[in-house]
Parts: sequence; C-alpha cells; structure tokens
Amino acid sequence: MNVEDMPIASLSAVKAQDRAGWLALFEEDAVVQDPVGPCDWDPAGEGQKGREAIARFYDMFMGLQESLDFEIHHLVARGDEAAVSLTLHITMKDGSRHATRAINIYKASPGGRIASLRSFW
Repeated sequence: MNVEDMPIASLSAVKAQDRAGWLALFEEDAVVQDPVGPCDWDPAGEGQKGREAIARFYDMFMGLQESLDFEIHHLVARGDEAAVSLTLHITMKDGSRHATRAINIYKASPGGRIASLRSFW
C-alpha cells in the first residue's frame, strides 16, 4: 500500500469497526502512539509496540465508543510518511459526543504496511 493511502485505510477500518482489517494494516513490530506522550493508558508515553499490544489498544478504545467518523482537512505525503490534519467525531457508549482535532503521522514500512502511527491530540 502507498503511504498516501494509509490514513484513509486506517481511519475507514476503525469507522467500520473492522478490527482484523485495521490490524492487518500494521507490521508485526509496528508502534502506535495515540496520543503521543504520556496518558492514562500509556503512562510512560512509549506507545503500543507490536501487533498484539496494538490489538489490546484497539479493544480498549473501541470498548468505550459506539461509533467513530472522521473528516480529513489536509493530507500530505512525502517519502515514506504521511501527515493528516483531521477531526474525529466520536460517539461514546454513554451517548456523549466529542469532536477531537488531531494530526496523525503515518510511516510506511518497506513492505507497504504501517510501521508507525503517531497521533497528536
């Protein structure tokens, strides 16, 4: 997959609640930092390393939300990375809704999968 296709493929799989499809986009040793830096589920701020840890992260965040939609404002791909400015529209299980602006950085592996995903929000 080309790096410029990774953001839409990733976000579309999450929107469709396609766990297997989303995980298949990542290399076995990929890293997901969502968000970048320390947070409640990643106190050290090192991210989720490896597809197994990424799967646990997916289960955690999808367990909290009813649905997710997205709006891409700007996407730029250069070399093996793509940067995306977007808004995530999230409906939680309790019915509350949130609009979160973010910048996601996707890095492609030589094999055409996601090597890393860094989300700033």
